[in-house]
Amino acid sequence: MAQIFHRSINTISRFSIFGALFMIVALAFSFTALNRSPYATQVRVAREQPVQFSHKHHVQGMGIDCRYCHTSVSDAAFAGIPPTKTCMTCHSQIWSTSPMLEPVRESFRTGKSLEWTRVHDLPDFVYFDHSVHVKKGIGCVTCHGQVDEMPLMWRENTLQMEWCLNCHRNPEQYVRPREQVFSMNWNPPVPQEVLGPQLVKEYKIKRLDNCSVCHR
Repeated sequence: MAQIFHRSINTISRFSIFGALFMIVALAFSFTALNRSPYATQVRVAREQPVQFSHKHHVQGMGIDCRYCHTSVSDAAFAGIPPTKTCMTCHSQIWSTSPMLEPVRESFRTGKSLEWTRVHDLPDFVYFDHSVHVKKGIGCVTCHGQVDEMPLMWRENTLQMEWCLNCHRNPEQYVRPREQVFSMNWNPPVPQEVLGPQLVKEYKIKRLDNCSVCHR
């Protein structure tokens, strides 16, 4: 019987199959890289705000504790956004006529809240409780980075599930004494691999990595 297809078809078929597989792998790799890129995660991308508030100035320069503004962080799921009157406690006396702070003064006069842009914004299907993490000895720096060195606020970590699970599965690598949770520059007095397991036991921290912990 005469050969219907030319022998080169075999080579073309093999090339097409391997080429398609290569394209699938390349697309999967590209999607993964894009999903972890600053474009998607907004890591280290400073966000525009109605007032360009500097944590570096207020925390490092003025020595203001996190809890002065984020009053509910130790007792509630949400850390809290300070009302304008908190700002005006100081700024009714300091830089009281600065043009940059006019949105703050207007908010205080009118009672209309400033519309801040969320930097650490988890999806609606994720449950996160600040107070639980504070009570278990997870420092602000662990999630938010060195905010005392941020002239403008940015996201230090991806907040993606694999990042959360790394801590949930290995809490001894991140836990610190409760009294040091709000410290920006705390260093363990002994190696973390020694202190961590001790605190995990003392604070009764469990390695929680089942879905229902965060997805409720």
